[in-house]
Amino acid sequence: MAAGLATASATAVRHGRPAGRRRLAREVARTVVRLGPTFIKAAQVLGTRRDVVPAWLCDELSVLQDDVPPMSVAQGRTALREVYGDQVDEVFAAVEETPVASGSIACVYRATLPDGGTVALKLRRSGIGPQMAADLALLRRGAALVARLPMFRGVPVREVVDNLCDSVLGQVDLGREGRDLGRLREDLGSVPRVLVPRVHPGASRPAAIVMDFIPDLAVDTAAQCSRAMRRTFAASTLTVVYQMLFINGFVHCDLHPGNLYFTRGGQVVVLDAGFSVQLSERMRELFADFFLNMSIGRGDRCAAIVLESAIGVSEDANVPAFTDGVKDLVARSYKLSAKEFSLIAFAGELFDLQRRHGVAASPELVFPLLSLLVVEGTVRALDPDIDFQETAKPVLNRALFGIR
Repeated sequence: MAAGLATASATAVRHGRPAGRRRLAREVARTVVRLGPTFIKAAQVLGTRRDVVPAWLCDELSVLQDDVPPMSVAQGRTALREVYGDQVDEVFAAVEETPVASGSIACVYRATLPDGGTVALKLRRSGIGPQMAADLALLRRGAALVARLPMFRGVPVREVVDNLCDSVLGQVDLGREGRDLGRLREDLGSVPRVLVPRVHPGASRPAAIVMDFIPDLAVDTAAQCSRAMRRTFAASTLTVVYQMLFINGFVHCDLHPGNLYFTRGGQVVVLDAGFSVQLSERMRELFADFFLNMSIGRGDRCAAIVLESAIGVSEDANVPAFTDGVKDLVARSYKLSAKEFSLIAFAGELFDLQRRHGVAASPELVFPLLSLLVVEGTVRALDPDIDFQETAKPVLNRALFGIR
């Protein structure tokens, strides 16, 4: 592994920076895959942190897939017994033995309740919790060593890794995810055409979530719908994210295809709340203020919000240069048409300004942006002409002017 990384670094010298970066990023990704599911999950989260990790590496890490085969029939039975013990037959009338979906942490099975209701059973893999906890403890120790290196002075290495580890462990705690999914269902209940499956708390456990089974979900449904329906999907998806960001402050940060579906009946379906964060009331208001000022071209206020919420400003930080850079960025973005404006490009340049000028952004400010970056590609594919900033204004007005 070390030899591969060294070779990639040498390529950067021999063939120029772009080629070397691509080779190094691919080698890092391959190394992460060999280290196993815990490190893949951690790398996926790290790939979202464009405020501290270069974009060329984020691009490679954020698309990593934990290609883990589903549990075998025997493994599924073992996991089911570990979670429910002798109560399996009391909780379920039947559980299908072949999963309908699979990930590194859990598999999803179709099951039937005693009253005949069809449900989805998300069942944690046996032994995955202790394994991931041990792997993440190693990662924290490694971060403590890296933080001491001179080249990382002023970079919040420990804070980033602690946040990353908490995010991964949060996906292992299915009891917490079940509660978070229930919270999302309540928060988004007022948004038209949005469906979050109902959780069955009595049948759920810390290592299992039982929720309504939603049939016929497919990632290509929207592509088969009319243009008008796709535009409705795009507006509804953005409204979901803005409702979470600006009104409720409880944010699903991982609405990629697989967690976000569309139905032929025109509904947006939100699944898998494992990577969700609660914004403080202060940060919810600051982010709403940031987005509103970004949409009306007030770069000075946007810079002040980032500085106000920062977890650290290095001793050699150039605050005036950072402020001027943000003002210029907002001014240029404000003048772009809806089709030309890119949140990913905006966030990438903002994070680059932070890194260059020694301003460490709060994760609470980064994660809201992350939730928007994750859905931008999906929304643009549905409606290339959608205006992210105009669509936000009605929700921003409710958030900032007192109608909750």
